[in-house]
Amino acid sequence: MPVLEAGVHRRAAYEDGRTFGAGGAYERVDGVVQFAVDPDAPENAGITDLRLAPRDGSGRVRFAADFCILRPADPARASGRLLFHVANRGRYGVLPFSVPTAPPAMAITERIDPGDAFLLRRGWTIAWCGWQWDVLRRPGLLGLLAPEAVRPEGDRDGQVLVQFQPHVRAARHGLDHWPLDPPPGLPDQGHRPNPPRDRDDPSAVLCVRDWPNGPAAELPRASWRLDDASVWLEGGFEPGRVYELRYRPRDCPVAGAGLLAVRDFVSWLRGKEDDLPHLTPRQMKGGSQEGGIERAFAFGVSQSGRFLRELLFHGLNLDEAGRIVFDGVLVHVAGARRGEFNQRFGQPSVQHSPSLGHLPPFADAHLLRRQRELGGVPRVLSVNTSSEYWRSEASLCHDGVELPEEARSYLFAGCQHSSGAPPPARTPPTTPWAQPANGLTTVDYLPLLRAALVNLDRWVSDGVEPPPSAVPDRAAGTAAERAEVLERFSAVPGVVLPRRDHLPTLRRLDLGERTADGIVRLPAAAGEPYRCFVSSVDGDLNEEAGIRLPDLTVPLASHTGWNPRRPESGGEGQLLDMLGSTIPLPRSREERERTGDPRRSIAERYAGRDDFLRQVRGAAERLVAERHLLAEDVELVMARAGLAYDTFTGGSADR
Repeated sequence: MPVLEAGVHRRAAYEDGRTFGAGGAYERVDGVVQFAVDPDAPENAGITDLRLAPRDGSGRVRFAADFCILRPADPARASGRLLFHVANRGRYGVLPFSVPTAPPAMAITERIDPGDAFLLRRGWTIAWCGWQWDVLRRPGLLGLLAPEAVRPEGDRDGQVLVQFQPHVRAARHGLDHWPLDPPPGLPDQGHRPNPPRDRDDPSAVLCVRDWPNGPAAELPRASWRLDDASVWLEGGFEPGRVYELRYRPRDCPVAGAGLLAVRDFVSWLRGKEDDLPHLTPRQMKGGSQEGGIERAFAFGVSQSGRFLRELLFHGLNLDEAGRIVFDGVLVHVAGARRGEFNQRFGQPSVQHSPSLGHLPPFADAHLLRRQRELGGVPRVLSVNTSSEYWRSEASLCHDGVELPEEARSYLFAGCQHSSGAPPPARTPPTTPWAQPANGLTTVDYLPLLRAALVNLDRWVSDGVEPPPSAVPDRAAGTAAERAEVLERFSAVPGVVLPRRDHLPTLRRLDLGERTADGIVRLPAAAGEPYRCFVSSVDGDLNEEAGIRLPDLTVPLASHTGWNPRRPESGGEGQLLDMLGSTIPLPRSREERERTGDPRRSIAERYAGRDDFLRQVRGAAERLVAERHLLAEDVELVMARAGLAYDTFTGGSADR
């Protein structure tokens, strides 16, 4: 058994013993789990550099990870269902699938906000386990203490790539990783960098591009310098320009140990052994006739969703003993890529730097090939928003390829990467996006996501198939080129459009001849872009494909998955990664005629607030009938619709 022990450093009542519906009161358990895996076992053969890690007396490789578990204090109240939430860069945040009761905390904290406790009210057990070696191990974050590969003397080369695009001028940039467009104003939540082996390494290279995938210019080595955590540039890094730093790193953590940590931690939680010290599977059981976990589900968002795609790609849904780990997997807003989760010098926090995760396979049918050969293919729901399609990649998950019988794929139409929030009164002047009015997409897709989990559970537990896939389809006429959609938007007054020649692209890569064993050679040679498709739009300029909330079918605005950069943040004409736009409809016929807006006004569509809300309720109830919305969430949709109406009409019921 790969889990040696789980040392507990805290066991306490969750939220001071508060009760949550059918789940009752919950207990929180925090600790560190110790692993020992056989590097020669066929089940572990795909983990890059695992055989180069030090071994203990029994020939196994050891490593450790932080963990956290929430479980009903009364085992009889447990549902027998486990949700393993793949922590995104080590953070807890609000409980998954819960409506937050307050804006998310900006600072890192150990508290796990229950929100409206969607899963707890149903008696689910929820677990997290560290899987990223580059997460700083500190209170409030879950990290992995990965083994270090000891490379032969003749094989000490190899580089890492750090890529960033600042919003403001700065003299330094960390060697750790945020997304390509880091949110402004956040506290320092960086990750552990891999320090350079030699700060004065003459082979290190810093390049700059005026836009992603544009021509690269190498900066003189004398104009910049490295320390263990940062790169410094004379005159500072310019906003909007894309910088790429390559250097030889000092350390070589076995990044793929994170895949094994998740596999073996969840397998252990399923309670197959009873003789482990400190915290045994018997203590974790509850809910089924035998007292154990009946069904295990994985949920990963964004980078964590790409991690789950990597796990399935390597066929790791079976443990060392051949037992299934996850019965169902919900991959959310991951697009078609994977990541640097199993390569030499892999940086698990990286998302844009070209790596093995940018190589095929992209489509679920091909991604699951290895798992199908081994057995243990779980039920898989893949969800993307408009943002992942506009980033150029999500259509690769399904375009021209039939989905396997174990998989469904959905587009949450008109949504951005993260769920939309109620529209603000005005756009703060420091924001990096260019769209006027309310700026970001306001569509809240959380109700759709909750229904997706319930559908996955019913598919796994009761054999009830979920609704059919709903994605842009060229044969059905609901897929379009991005340029076609932008041409439609060009008729709307005041809308800021991106430059079509600067749209993001996923390109064919050449990473050298040794990519099969997790070793890459930089710089990557970028070839032709893959062809991408997005959803076509209707007469209101809202997306036609996918699952459409009432925001799109009973509209007050046009909602997109794209938003350009504002000139002050540099990179004018480029898109901001992960952000969308909400473009309000004209309020009245007079406003429409005065501005030349081609879209019908709000006043021409609805007799007033009550009429609007009546239509919204009808649209929401149709989604319930289609099983894309839970009946209990209709009122949630209605409340958001009422707020949106008041905002977009200026508070008037009959404007």
